[in-house]
Amino acid sequence: MAAAAFLGLGVMGFPMAGHLAKAGHQMTVFNRSPAKAQAWSERHGGRHAATPREAAEGAEFVMACVGNDDDLRQICLGPDGAFAGMSKGAVFVDHTTVSAEVTRELAQIAHEAGLGYVDAPVSGGQAGAENGQLSIMCGGDAADFDRAAQVIGVYAKICRRMGAVGAGQLTKMCNQIAIAGLVQALSESLAFARKSGLDTAAVVEVISQGAAGSWQMVNRHATMAEGHFEHGFAVDWMRKDLAICLAAADEVGALLPVTALVDQFYKDVQLMGGGRWDTSALIARLVD
Repeated sequence: MAAAAFLGLGVMGFPMAGHLAKAGHQMTVFNRSPAKAQAWSERHGGRHAATPREAAEGAEFVMACVGNDDDLRQICLGPDGAFAGMSKGAVFVDHTTVSAEVTRELAQIAHEAGLGYVDAPVSGGQAGAENGQLSIMCGGDAADFDRAAQVIGVYAKICRRMGAVGAGQLTKMCNQIAIAGLVQALSESLAFARKSGLDTAAVVEVISQGAAGSWQMVNRHATMAEGHFEHGFAVDWMRKDLAICLAAADEVGALLPVTALVDQFYKDVQLMGGGRWDTSALIARLVD
C-alpha cells in the first residue's frame, strides 16, 4: 500500500480517490472547495489538506483530476503547488483531459525536479468512476507508468501505456473525436425514427444488436428519447475537449470536418441553455 494524494474531487475525482482509500492506500486529498475535501474525508477517512503542496508532502503518488490547462498549472506550480511538496522519485499522475502541450510542459518541469510524470486521462464518465471501470490511456516513461499502474488500477477497467509523455492525451482526443460523431449520428437516428412514427425503443432494441450498436446507444437512447439530460458529461466540458482536439489537428495536419461541425452543434446546445446538460443533448437540436 502506498501513501497517495488526490487533487480535485469533482464527479470523477471524488469516487476515484474513494477507490484508492478502499484499497488501503494512505490518502490525503485536496479540493479548491474545502467543504468537499472535508466531506470526502468524513466518508472515506484519510486526511484533507489546505494546499496541493501540503497534500503532496510524503506521497509516493499524486493524482490530479481538475478542469483544464490553467487549473492543472495552478495545482502543480508555485510555492503552494504539488511539485513543491513532492519528494524526488514520487510520481505525478494527471487524469485531467488537457492539451498535450501543457502535459509536456509540466512533465519537463517535473523531470527537472526529479519527479515522475504520467498523463492518464480517463474515459467512462461518472458511472465508470463510481464503479471503478474507467478506461485509462497513459503517456510517460515506462518505469513511471509501471509503478503508477499498480495503484491506479483500482479504478480501471483497462489501463494502458500509449507511448511517451503526451500520448495519453492524444489518445483521449481520439476518444472524444469518436464520441462526438457517434452521439450526433445517434441523435439523428433517434430523431428520424420519432418523426417517422416508429417506436424508438423497439428500433434501438433491433439495431443495437447489429453493426450500429455502441455504448452511447445502449446507455443513452432512453434518456435522449425522454429529453432528460441532467446527468453525465457536460456539454461545456465536451466543447473544451473538442477545442483541444481541433487545435491539435491543426498542429499535426489532420482533418476533422465532422468534429468541427459537431462542435458547432454543441455551441447551439449551449445557446439553448444546455451547457451543463449531458453530451447526448445533441438530439435537443433535432426534435420539437
